Parts: sequence; C-alpha cells; structure tokens
Amino acid sequence: MRKTDLIVIGSGPGGYEIAAEAADKGLDVIIFEKDRLGGTCLNRGCIPTKCLCASAERLRAVLTAAEFGIEAGSVKADYASVHRRAEDIVDRLRGDVEACLVKATIVRAEARLLPGRVVEAEGETYTAPRIIIATGSKPARNLPIPGIELACSSDEMLQADAVPKSTVIIGGGVIGLEFASILNAFGSEVTVVEMCPEILPGFDRDIAKRLRTLMGRRGVKFAVNARVTAIEEGCTVRYSAKNKDFAVNCDCVLAAIGRAPVELPGARECGIEHSPKGFICVNDNFETSVEGIYAVGDANGLCMLAHAATAQARKAMGEDIDLQNIPAVVFTEPECAYVGLTSEKADDADRHASVKIPFGSNGKALASGYDEGILKLIVEKETGLIAGCHALGAHASDLVAEAAVAMRGRLTVRQLAFSMVHAHPSMSEIFSAACARASTILL
Repeated sequence: MRKTDLIVIGSGPGGYEIAAEAADKGLDVIIFEKDRLGGTCLNRGCIPTKCLCASAERLRAVLTAAEFGIEAGSVKADYASVHRRAEDIVDRLRGDVEACLVKATIVRAEARLLPGRVVEAEGETYTAPRIIIATGSKPARNLPIPGIELACSSDEMLQADAVPKSTVIIGGGVIGLEFASILNAFGSEVTVVEMCPEILPGFDRDIAKRLRTLMGRRGVKFAVNARVTAIEEGCTVRYSAKNKDFAVNCDCVLAAIGRAPVELPGARECGIEHSPKGFICVNDNFETSVEGIYAVGDANGLCMLAHAATAQARKAMGEDIDLQNIPAVVFTEPECAYVGLTSEKADDADRHASVKIPFGSNGKALASGYDEGILKLIVEKETGLIAGCHALGAHASDLVAEAAVAMRGRLTVRQLAFSMVHAHPSMSEIFSAACARASTILL
C-alpha cells in the first residue's frame, strides 16, 4: 500500500487546482482521474460552451455591424469550424492542467473507496490522512416524462458539429439558457419550456424577467409555468401551461434539467452519508460523515459552480475562504450575473433598499451598443453595505465581481462612490453610479 499526504479523486477545478497547490507546497499528492483531465467544466461544460458563446457573439456583432456604419457584406457561419475551434481550445487547456500537475502523481484509472481511508485502483491501494472527493456531476435524465430518452443532453449537444433548424429546450436554467442563446445566434428556432414561474430559478426575478424579454426580442420563445408531458417520435414536444395543452415540432430536443452527482464507487459502503438525490452530505468544512474524507464541488451539490468547487477544496484544506458571497454568471447574450441576496430574499423593506441603474445612462455602454442592460444593488440601510448585486448586460460578470470584492472588504456604497475613482468612460462607472444613488437614498 502506498502512503501519501493527500489523495484527490477527480481532476475538475475542485480537484486539480488544490492538488497542484498542495504538490507545489511539497506535499506528496496523488490524483485519480478515470476520464480526461479537467473534469466536466473543461471538457463538457464551462469552457466549450464559452467558446460557442464567443463565436455567437462575433456572429451577432457582424450581423449588426450596419448599426455602427459598417457594411459587412454577406455573412456565413461555419458551425463545424466553430466546433473545431472549441475542441482545439479544450485540448490546449487540458494540456495546461497536466502541466499544473507535474509535481503530483496522476493515476488514470477509476478509483474505489475502501474502509480506513483507502483508495483502490487497478489492483493497487493508496492511503492518506486526507482524501478529497471531487467526482463532479453528469446531466440529469430523471424526469418522469414519456419519451425523455429521445432528448439529448448538454454533453451530446456539445458534440454536434451542426445546428438544428429548430430546438426545444426543456429547462430554463443556466445550461438551458446558454444553449438557447448560442443556438438562436446560429439560426435555430428555439423554444424554452420552464416549469417554474420564471426562468433562472434562484436569480433575482426582476433581472430574470428582463433577460427573458431581451432574448424574446431576438426570437427565442419561452413557455414558463409549463410542464412537459411527453416527447414523441418525430421530435414532437407536448407541454401544458395555463390549463392548455401545446405541441411543438422540432428537429432536436435538449433536456437541460439539472445535474446529477457522479457517485464514487465504495463511498456508500464505507459509511459516507448521501442525500436522497445522491449528493454527499458534508459539514461546514466539507468533511463527510467519515473523518478525514471531504467532498467538494458538484459531488456535494451545495453550489454547482466551478469556482465554488475550487473554493470549497481550499476550505477543506484549512484555508480561510469566504463562501458567503460567490458570484454566479449566465453567459447568454447579454450576460446575466449576481452575487449575494436577491430582492426576494431581501424582502424586508425596513432593512434593505434597492437601486437600479440602466446601462443606457453610461457613455461607454451607449458608444459600444450595450445600452439594453441594467444593474441593481441591494443595500443594508443601517450599514450602507452591499447585500446583493445583480447585472444584466454586457460585462455583467465583471461588474458583479467588483461588488463581490466590495462585499468581502465590507466597503460601504459611500466609500465605493466617493472614495475611489473609476476610469471614464468605462462600464465600471455603472457600478459607481449605483453606489452613488444608493448613498443618497440612505442619507
């Protein structure tokens, strides 16, 4: 049996980054990966979808160039080339991951957990005082819908080198909306069916509704408060909404109905407690019910974001990490992002105030054609601290990142508005303007 300092199971962001950092600090680290290095995020999630988003953004820019006085002529999108570009970038980044792990031992095999903090793979056994499970997730396929097997998953959609003429997307969450934005840009007729009252459940409802409106203007059709009842041969999707039945014929059905955990073989047998949905139960330090074994990222289901997985792994290793305010982004066009409380959760009018700043009031946004956005701040009245920030529009992710830093540093809106200087003209002035307006309200 090989004894080591740290065992990491899974090479996604929650696995490879902490493995690399620990190895750089001189620890003897073994990381197990049964598939390709980089995990779901790199190979079948964040990175390839962002490549497609970037191509979609370029296409829209060319198609709307006339608004900026530029005649672009005929435009043709080669989706096969778009797909190849995404694959090339993923391959390049996968090599970067391997380079990061040069000081760690990579075991390219499926791991199995055995009692006594022992990991087995291909007949060999390994042990360490600390084991981090970062096995990630896979597309969920568990909706009780007749014909659900006829729908493709996000994994399968990423493998396609052609765009369907028409697409029905079941699920208006992050994955569903990003694909809706991409496919719409490349000419697919897209219909999104969401069972909740609004798209992006968990996001600020006001912002989500505005995004639905903007995407609708670009041709994406939405059915909210709608439940899919069947998928029939020939790609007919039946759903009910407002006590009426509807049927949509399409060329492709995408099931974007969430993620399910990839369970580690042997984990249950070793006494690791799981939730009814199969996620590993953890405490505040991400330790499982078995001492010395931790679960991070999608494996625990607490915050299914790549950067959250990395932060959780660092917390599991004993670092002081703020996990209260983790930004979330939807890379639609326009972007949608938030950090902190939504209006629905900050519903105490005596305690919180909110302000909105339209992007159209910002010179840089107007000059760039980014005037259809909005930034919303939720502020504690007593302290002037930011409790939540929500942005819809170009560079929303960057604006929200500034708010996240301010929240971590406990900077007041007055400090942010009047004690620091933002470049002019810049999109960052939208955040500064929101802080200034909030300051006047709190006087």
